[in-house]
Amino acid sequence: MNKGKTTRRPTRRGGSLNRPYRLLGLSLSVGGAVFAPIAYFVVGSVPLAAVGITAIMVGLTSYALARTRPGISPEASELMLKAGMQNAAALLEELELKTRAIYLPSTAGNGQPRALVPLGDLDDVSQIRAKVPERLIVRHGASPEAMAISLTTPGGMTVELLETKPEATAQGIEDAARYILQGVLDIADSVSVRLSDGTVDVEVGGSRLHYEDVWYYRSLGSPLASILAAISSEALDKPVRVSQESSKRGKSRVILEVMS
Repeated sequence: MNKGKTTRRPTRRGGSLNRPYRLLGLSLSVGGAVFAPIAYFVVGSVPLAAVGITAIMVGLTSYALARTRPGISPEASELMLKAGMQNAAALLEELELKTRAIYLPSTAGNGQPRALVPLGDLDDVSQIRAKVPERLIVRHGASPEAMAISLTTPGGMTVELLETKPEATAQGIEDAARYILQGVLDIADSVSVRLSDGTVDVEVGGSRLHYEDVWYYRSLGSPLASILAAISSEALDKPVRVSQESSKRGKSRVILEVMS
């Protein structure tokens, strides 16, 4: 037995975030349960008794809301996202890779969408063999020069949140993007998708994620573009590359190149 060494008891997931809601819910519920009978039977006031019942209802609602709070705070999630992005950026910068990443659908790997950053120019995606190994440095073709960095991206992770595979139409991509950006992540207010030959043009209103002129964004695109590229690649079942990003008057526009 080690003396002088204390063992910390594990805390419940999300306890620190949920505790204020639980305390508020319990306080209102208990206070309302005590106040309502006194107001009705002792004071003889129906309005005051109604206030006590309302406090119980609000307290139960607050306690229920505690169960919907995320396991970790948004600030912690942002820190982890930035840490991963900075590590990837350092790797790309160290290798002096300026090529744009190619987003692959889950069918091109082991069931998870990934992005390839070729070590050289790669305009003909037919060189990419059917299955790309799930490793950091991969060979994507038969030639010795067919080497690339394979990365897991924010977009690839969000594709796993989709309940079904998006339809290979503008409406299918738009519905999936709206579900992720508005429904799940709550980082945008509106999504509009236009699909033409070889191009996916997406306009996002009220985006809380913006483009920055850093090495990581220049190669893989911003997190917003990464999400849209991964969804489009999964829907069309084709490699996709971020061609252009811009932001103006509260609206972000992402143009994706569908490679075939």
